[in-house]
Amino acid sequence: MTAPKLSDFRRIVVKVGSSLLVDAAAGSVREAWLESLAADLAKLHAGRRDILVVSSGSIALGRSRLRLPRGPLKLEESQAAAAVGQIALARLWSKALAQYNIDAGQILVTLQDTEERRRYLNARSTIAKLLEWRTIPVINENDTVATNEIRYGDNDRLAARVATMASADLLILLSDIDGLYDAPPGANPDARLIPVVDTVTAAIEGMAGVAASELSRGGMTTKIEAAKIATTAGTHMLIASGQIDHPLRSIAEGGRCTWFLTPANPVTARKRWIAGSLEPRGTLVIDAGAVAALRAGKSLLPAGVVRVDGRFARGDAVLVRGPDLHEVGRGLIAYDAEDAERIKGRTSADASRVLGIRGRAEMIHRDDLVIGAAPAD
Repeated sequence: MTAPKLSDFRRIVVKVGSSLLVDAAAGSVREAWLESLAADLAKLHAGRRDILVVSSGSIALGRSRLRLPRGPLKLEESQAAAAVGQIALARLWSKALAQYNIDAGQILVTLQDTEERRRYLNARSTIAKLLEWRTIPVINENDTVATNEIRYGDNDRLAARVATMASADLLILLSDIDGLYDAPPGANPDARLIPVVDTVTAAIEGMAGVAASELSRGGMTTKIEAAKIATTAGTHMLIASGQIDHPLRSIAEGGRCTWFLTPANPVTARKRWIAGSLEPRGTLVIDAGAVAALRAGKSLLPAGVVRVDGRFARGDAVLVRGPDLHEVGRGLIAYDAEDAERIKGRTSADASRVLGIRGRAEMIHRDDLVIGAAPAD
């Protein structure tokens, strides 16, 4: 399979590591490089693409600001350094993007934010709104509260989780190496770059050092794990060098990199997960008008719901049945069972008054809804 083009994608996540952003030896920001990357991001953004950045660097920046000695830090020292560094990191990205009249939005996440459906939906909704406002979300692991037991431990896998959460169609990992090689390039001058990986097989994992010692090529190991997360969710991924100025422009011009391809797309992969992997916790019965709207690709609004059954929480999967009680589809509910019962049959404006807060306009958003085939006449 041939590699796609950068121009083929509409929602792109770009992961930037600490070593690219911060010169560890000097303890300073690589400002010229960041400006070149910001120019690349702005060009993609101007092409009406949605852009998200997953950026490391809070601990490294905090260490520099606090003048901490070199060497490993204790957990509480890393957390405290991150608290200082996160402010500096947000300021860096805000300044870099402001040159192009682009606002940056900071999002800090932990593992639970992608594992628990309620928190996952909250984060997903925040990202969607920021993109709607044409900002660039800058996302990092919340190192001030993450512990060794619950943290991602690397931003490659975090970036893959963010890409799936945001339904991105491309994840770019900027690295200190320009792709996956069939052997360690530092030790083997005959090592060949693999330009396209159709499927992450055991052989591909072996090239990354998964079967070898943990110290052999751990950096590439996490990138392959990120590729499995991303491609399973319908997101293409590529690894490219971030050591050069204008790294995204280089990719667009056909520069060296490794593409990891997926046969699916984020929407179909997500809906397959909803349809086949989640146990429904309740049922909504809807009227004929709502059935027609759903089959036309619309979201389910509270006004179309006539009955609520079961005990479920926001983010749980529920069945959706028509007036004849035949299953119309299933999806992720935006309200707890008690609130869904209170606002069923009401307009979205009425629902807000009943609940006393302005909640979601949709009972189930169309992106979180899988519609089955219409019954035969």
